Amino acid sequence: MTTDVTIVVRPEEEHDNSVITGKITKELKERRIPFNKSELTTVFVKKSIDARRGQVKINLRYKVYIGEKPDDSTTALPVWKQADERHTVAIIGAGPAGLFGALRLLEDGIKPVIIERGSVTSQRKRDIAAISTRGIVDENSNYCFGEGGAGTFSDGKLYTRSNKRGNIARILQIFAAFGADRAILTDAHPHIGTDRLPAIINAMREKILSLGGEFLFDSRCIGFTTAPGAPTVAAQTAPLAADRYPLVTGVTVCNTKTGATREIHADAVLLATGHSSNDIYELMARIAPDALSEKIFAVGVRIEHPRSLIDSIQFHGKQMEQAAEYRLTAQEDGRGVYSFCMCPGGFVVPSSTAPDQIVINGMSSAARNSRWSNSAIVVETRPADIPAPFQEQAKKAGCPALAGLYWRSWLEAETFAHGDGQKAPAQRLTDFLAGRPSQDLPRTSYTPGVVASRLDQWLPHQIVSRLQAAFRDYDKNMHGFISDDALLIASETRTSTPVRITRDSDSMECIALRRLYPAGEGSGYSGGIVSSAMDGERACNAIAHMLLSANSTGGN
Repeated sequence: MTTDVTIVVRPEEEHDNSVITGKITKELKERRIPFNKSELTTVFVKKSIDARRGQVKINLRYKVYIGEKPDDSTTALPVWKQADERHTVAIIGAGPAGLFGALRLLEDGIKPVIIERGSVTSQRKRDIAAISTRGIVDENSNYCFGEGGAGTFSDGKLYTRSNKRGNIARILQIFAAFGADRAILTDAHPHIGTDRLPAIINAMREKILSLGGEFLFDSRCIGFTTAPGAPTVAAQTAPLAADRYPLVTGVTVCNTKTGATREIHADAVLLATGHSSNDIYELMARIAPDALSEKIFAVGVRIEHPRSLIDSIQFHGKQMEQAAEYRLTAQEDGRGVYSFCMCPGGFVVPSSTAPDQIVINGMSSAARNSRWSNSAIVVETRPADIPAPFQEQAKKAGCPALAGLYWRSWLEAETFAHGDGQKAPAQRLTDFLAGRPSQDLPRTSYTPGVVASRLDQWLPHQIVSRLQAAFRDYDKNMHGFISDDALLIASETRTSTPVRITRDSDSMECIALRRLYPAGEGSGYSGGIVSSAMDGERACNAIAHMLLSANSTGGN
């Protein structure tokens, strides 16, 4: 027989096999499960840390086999086939949705052509370095755009609650197959690390190429080629003003280095452009405005503490091998205020995608061993919260759904105006709460540098007031969180997109353009590496089903 056993150990007992075995056998006895020690085989499943109630405990879960051999049939890797050229799918974006979507297509031998506006990881590293050292932002190759997407140069967090959207274990197994530490298969909050992700992404690219897929880097989608179509599946259940919609037959691509354009034919298009491709939203607003809808997003600041302070608070002064994490939530004046993308032992990084904006994000290496820990602290922002001028601007553009996007762009430009080049505006947390200027600023991991600024005065009041209330609430549970050493850096605006590209829930097809399949963060259907990868797989599963079904029936 087999059974699952979870035991609790102290940090110093985590690697003590005799303690672990004793606790497992004690648990079996208490549950009155008959066994002989010689017949026991234990397989480690997952680890989590519980630092509540003033003590640090480690929960270890095992699968225990009694008189049986361990079942090693873990989630099997997919079998990828050589592309046979019968069908071609254009994939716009080489982030998790695009890459995992391409691999899913190759399970059926369907050829993916991945079109990425940014550069390969090796060039991205140089372009990213230029932001920090010279304040130069390449609009197409930066922290957000390029091979692997925004997640490549980030913490590489793989934890997600989206377990109803797909097979999380499958995604983790694929990452491990391409070089990720297999600890991601068992850690409660797995992460890869920005120092390891590029090599994993490169390995995925080489696999796709070896099977006949193609990559077009430094190539931006500027339009779709279309033909007269028929009603979408969605038109039957959610009819729009028109009853017939064009059929997407390919994409128009512009080389970002030479300016040359070309047409690429495709049987379907996966739109997986990420949360920062404003030009794609504007393109959709021109050709299919009814496909866009407003959605809730969040904006705020990134807070940075000395790592030693956060570790001491979370581990109650106890020395631990890893840097401490935290997750904070509060409800302030009817809106959620929460931590996002918490980076223990990490760095704050510049994520601007244009030279006249400042956007902040966080990342950390696999070791998570820097002297700082940081997190976004953001305020839930609903369509009703967008100021009237931006709503009017969107209406004049013929697409009211763009109001949040316009407001987000304004805030990023306003942040730039209060900085100095890519030096970001910053304020001590204690000064932000007291409503006073910071006379000086603590050291920061943000390499372009920071400049003292009254964030409490120029950030929108709806953001400031809720942040101030939330910080005071957080300090009640994490006493010491409010510290003179805590630094607020503005602005964190790319936690998600304010726009959704609406698709049919069953066919995954855009409601206004046939054979266009929106997926991932940029389309408003995921948030993070794993959920984006699963969403890309789901969309490409629908594409494969559509193409193979049409092929078997001889239809279109």
